[in-house]
Amino acid sequence: MATLPGSDPSSHGSLLESPLLLPSKDSGWESGPGSEPHKLCIDDMLQKYCGEFGSWQLRHFVLTSLAWALEAFHTMVMIFADQEPAWRCTKGSGSACDEEKSVCGLEPGSWEWKGGSGSSTVAQWGLVCGDKYKVGLVQALFFGGCMIGAGIFGHLSDSKLGRKGSLTAVCILNAIFGCLTSSAPNYFTYLLLRFLTGFSTGGVGLCSFVLSTEPVGPTKRGAAGMSTFYFFSSGIALLSGIAYIFPAWRALYIASSIPSILFLVLVIPFISESPRWYLVRGKMNEAMKIMRTIAKSNGNHLPDGVILALDDEANDASNDNQSCKEATMKKEAITGSVVDVVQSPITRFRLFLAVGINFTCSVVYYGLSLNVVNLETNLYLNVLLNAVAEMPAFTITALLLDKFGRKPLAIGTQWFTAIFCFMGSLMGNVGIWKAIRMCCGILGIFGMAGTYNLLFIYTAELFPTVVRNAALGCATQAAQMGAILAPFVVVLGGGFPFLVFGVSGLIGGMLAYYLPETLNKPLYDTMTGMEEGERAWIVA
Repeated sequence: MATLPGSDPSSHGSLLESPLLLPSKDSGWESGPGSEPHKLCIDDMLQKYCGEFGSWQLRHFVLTSLAWALEAFHTMVMIFADQEPAWRCTKGSGSACDEEKSVCGLEPGSWEWKGGSGSSTVAQWGLVCGDKYKVGLVQALFFGGCMIGAGIFGHLSDSKLGRKGSLTAVCILNAIFGCLTSSAPNYFTYLLLRFLTGFSTGGVGLCSFVLSTEPVGPTKRGAAGMSTFYFFSSGIALLSGIAYIFPAWRALYIASSIPSILFLVLVIPFISESPRWYLVRGKMNEAMKIMRTIAKSNGNHLPDGVILALDDEANDASNDNQSCKEATMKKEAITGSVVDVVQSPITRFRLFLAVGINFTCSVVYYGLSLNVVNLETNLYLNVLLNAVAEMPAFTITALLLDKFGRKPLAIGTQWFTAIFCFMGSLMGNVGIWKAIRMCCGILGIFGMAGTYNLLFIYTAELFPTVVRNAALGCATQAAQMGAILAPFVVVLGGGFPFLVFGVSGLIGGMLAYYLPETLNKPLYDTMTGMEEGERAWIVA
C-alpha cells in the first residue's frame, strides 16, 4: 500500500523513477549552452518546480469552485418554487371544508392558498390533484436537460471552447434562462425554460471541477477535488435563506439567477484557462506562461531550460533529428471524443463502470434526499439541515482519500449506505421504528454524499486530459438519468424505496471493485501516454 503523501519525502519516488516519466534529476537542473531543454509532464513540473498547491492554486481553486454554488441555486430552486403551499378554508365554506385533508374533494371557491397564487408554481397554475404529475414532469425534464448539456459541454470544453470558455458560456445561459423563467406566462413555457436551464446547468459543475483541479499537483489533487462539493452544499444552505427572503416563486428565480451574473462580472475575469488544455491543443506558449505564473506566485522558480511535454513526448527518448523545444512548440492540437474513449479497451471498460456507478449513486442520493423532504418540518430549515449534514461526509472522505485510496473508499461508502438502506426497508413507519428509519435515511445520505464527492475526482483520474471532460460528461449524463428515476421510486412509498436504494448501493460497490486504483498516479494527457503508463505500472 502506498504511503500517505507528504509523510515521507520519497513517497512519490516511484512515480518519478518509473518508465512513465522522465528520470528524476536534481531540482536545480539547468540547461547548459547548446544543451536540449528538459521536457517534463505537467505533474512533474508542478511537483518539482511550481508547487502542487500554493497560493496561486488556492486562489484559482476557490474562485472556480464558486460555480458549484450557482449549480446548487439553479438545481434546488425547484424545491421551493414548486412546493405545494398550505391552504385554508374560506369564510362561509362550512364544516365540510374543515374536515377535509386535501383540496381535491372541495368545491372551487371554498378554499384558498395561504400565501396567495404567487407563492409557488403549484398555486399559480393549480398543479394539484389530477395535475400533480406536472410538478414531477418539470423536475424530470430539468434533469433531462442536464443530461444533454453535460455531454455537449463536456465535449466543447475538451475541444474548441476550453474549460474556461465553456464555464463562461453555461453561466451566461443560466443567467438568461433563469431570469426568463421568472416571467413564464404559463406552465408549458415554464416547462421549456426549466429544460433549457437544465441544459446549461449540466455543464457548470463539470467544467468548474476540471478547471479547478487540473492545475493542482497529484498529491494534493484528491483533497482539492473532494473539497469542491463544500461549495455545492453551501449553495444549497444559502438558497434556503434566499428562498426565505423571497417566498414568491417569480422573485426567487430572479434572486437565484443574479449570482450567475455576478460570477461572470466579478470572478470569470480572474480565472485562468487550464494549462493542460493549452498543452493538448498545441498552445505551448500559453501553457508555459501559466506554469511560470504559478511558480512565481508560489514563490518558486521555473528554470528557462524546462518546458512542458505530453506524456508520450516525455517518454520518447529520441527527438527525430529535431530539438525538443521545436518538436513541442510545433506540436499540433490533439483532440479526443467519446468515440476515442470507446475505441480503447482500457478506457472503454472504465467508462462502462463509471457510468454504472454514477447512475446507481444518483438514484440513491437523490432518492434519499427526497425522502427527507417528506418530513413534516419547516421546509427552509429542513433543506438547510440536509445541506449541513453532508459536510461531515465530505471532510471524513477527504481525510481518508490519500490514506486508503479511491477504490476502497468508493466501495466502502456505497456499501455503508446499502447496509442502512436495507435496515430501513425492514422497519415500519410507526412509533420508534419511524425515528429509526429516519436515522437510517440520514446515515444513508451521509455515506452517499461521500461517494458522490469521491466520484468526480476518481472519474477524472481514470481518463487522460484529451478525453477527460467527455468521459465526465458521460458519467454526469448517467447520474442525471438516475436523478430522473429517483422521484418515481420515492412515490412508491413504504419500505420498497429503501430496498431499491440498498440494492443500488450494493451494485455500485461491486462495480467499483473492478476499477483500478489511481492514488499517486499522474494525470495522463493523451491516450497513448495513459496506455504506456498503465503498462509501466503493471510491470512495476
